[in-house]
Amino acid sequence: MNWSDPAAIGYPVLFGGVLLGSVIPVVPTGAVVGAAAAVAMTTPHLNLPLVLLLSTVAAFAGDVLTFAVARLGGPAAVRWVARGQRTEQLEKVRGQFARRGWQLVVIGRLVPAGRIPVLLAAGALAYPWRRLLPAALGACLLWAVAYALLGVVSGGIFDSPLIATLIATLLVLLVTVLANLVSRYRKKRAQETGKAKTGGSS
Repeated sequence: MNWSDPAAIGYPVLFGGVLLGSVIPVVPTGAVVGAAAAVAMTTPHLNLPLVLLLSTVAAFAGDVLTFAVARLGGPAAVRWVARGQRTEQLEKVRGQFARRGWQLVVIGRLVPAGRIPVLLAAGALAYPWRRLLPAALGACLLWAVAYALLGVVSGGIFDSPLIATLIATLLVLLVTVLANLVSRYRKKRAQETGKAKTGGSS
């Protein structure tokens, strides 16, 4: 391998960063994908379709590993995932996975901070592998395309790889912050609505 070639460094960093961040949320994986896409748009060092492929495969591998921890971890993993949850809550989640599990997997991958709880719950509730794998693969592909588009946009506007990468990273972080705010607002509204209904029925 020619380590003087930026691609020899860029592709392993992309794959490793997304894989690591998909297992342990210490790496902003969306920013990694967006930055790689921006570089692919502004230099010949990275190829955009290959960026998408590696991002999808790395994210998929990380999600499957996360799911397997709870799925194969035995009672200890189930207790860890179920801590603080009432029995009726777990049964409700189990029913949701039975009816629309693939939707939860897709939404969990696309919503910030939603992926790991969904995958751990799916594993603890013994969600079938045959349903999890295609749902996770489709979700990872959608995720990779979404964040790569931010890099494509920044790369299409700015000719400088450095500026395009910085803008792509900022766009990803902005989208993440906005998504978190929307998610918190919806949860707050749902809690207020639930309290209002409870108060009205008493």
